[in-house]
Amino acid sequence: MTPDNDPRPWQVEQSEYIHQLPWFTVRKDAIRMENGGSIPNYFVFEYPDWVNVVAVTTEGQLVLIRQYRHGISGVHYELCAGVIDPNEDPLVAAQRELLEETGFGGGHWEPLMTLSANPGTHTNLTYAFLATGVELKQAQHLESTEEITVHLVSPERALAIIDNGEMMQSLHLAPLLKYCLNRQTTAQNL
Repeated sequence: MTPDNDPRPWQVEQSEYIHQLPWFTVRKDAIRMENGGSIPNYFVFEYPDWVNVVAVTTEGQLVLIRQYRHGISGVHYELCAGVIDPNEDPLVAAQRELLEETGFGGGHWEPLMTLSANPGTHTNLTYAFLATGVELKQAQHLESTEEITVHLVSPERALAIIDNGEMMQSLHLAPLLKYCLNRQTTAQNL
């Protein structure tokens, strides 16, 4: 139930695109707020929706990857992730990305959570899936711009990776932590 005193959506008085490319589209909105305030230069980043996968093998190992990220000039652990193609179902995109980036597939798939990288400035959502019982099906099929190594780790090792700061991507941390917390809760209730 929504509280009666919730803030109201802002009114866009003017909007113009500053830059438009498939991977980087920025628009500038002039905003009028319900309380009368205004923001003449509010910048919004338009991205396609993303997916990521908490993948667990039939042996109970988590499928993680490592790749270089130029924005922070570092290599860290991540979940398998990618962009949803136009008109592609998020589940299909997640299954495609896992197979392409890691070679793992099959298993049982279910939605885990939906996230926003930054709801204040980003238009897109990230759909996180849990895939259990995955198996190695093929070799990686990486794009020429991808350099990815695959690592199978225990859930305990995954928590140590997080605790040691070896995973930096918050959109990957949240679903992985949710999986680990749910796993611990299930074990405690047995």
